[in-house]
Amino acid sequence: MIEEKDEVAGPAGMPANDSGSDPGDEDARDFSDAGAPSSPEEHLAAVEAELADTKDRLLRALAETENVRRRFQREREDAQKYAISGFARDLLTVVDNLRRALDAMPEAEITDPRTRSLLDGVAVTERELLAAFERHGLRRIDPKGEPFDHNFHQAIFESERPGAPAGTVIEVLQPGYVLHDRLLRPAMVGVAKAKDAD
Repeated sequence: MIEEKDEVAGPAGMPANDSGSDPGDEDARDFSDAGAPSSPEEHLAAVEAELADTKDRLLRALAETENVRRRFQREREDAQKYAISGFARDLLTVVDNLRRALDAMPEAEITDPRTRSLLDGVAVTERELLAAFERHGLRRIDPKGEPFDHNFHQAIFESERPGAPAGTVIEVLQPGYVLHDRLLRPAMVGVAKAKDAD
């Protein structure tokens, strides 16, 4: 015969594992509808407001992501476009020295064929280097006779020059260079000044 064991009674005669209420009751108390809309219309309005807020936050996040993507794209293009600027700036003195070598010996004074051949080689080297610069977006600024532009020219001196309008570049001491649309080195120039009124 099987004996039935009496359950150990807890307080107030209840079984020990029974706390006196259904375990789901506590969860129900935690998730009570305190502050929730009482009618379906209010509940619908609350859900629509939450949906509008979520949609607004999503649109803002998408706009921010698009802005970051565009900024990254622009920075990447700039990096590709202007990556050679340091290297090009170092080569500008080489081009300047080639031009000085050519200017040091006037054509009329060259009698020796070997000297003429050497100078022709220097001239060809200068032309090829300038052509390579052009292929990579590096353009020479040689503004003689043009109006002075402070964005691209650096005035070294002013001088009266008959027949030259005031503010015109009358002499280029050192040519300038522009990489695509960015100034790499300003042209050092002399500028015509207006005649003093007597």
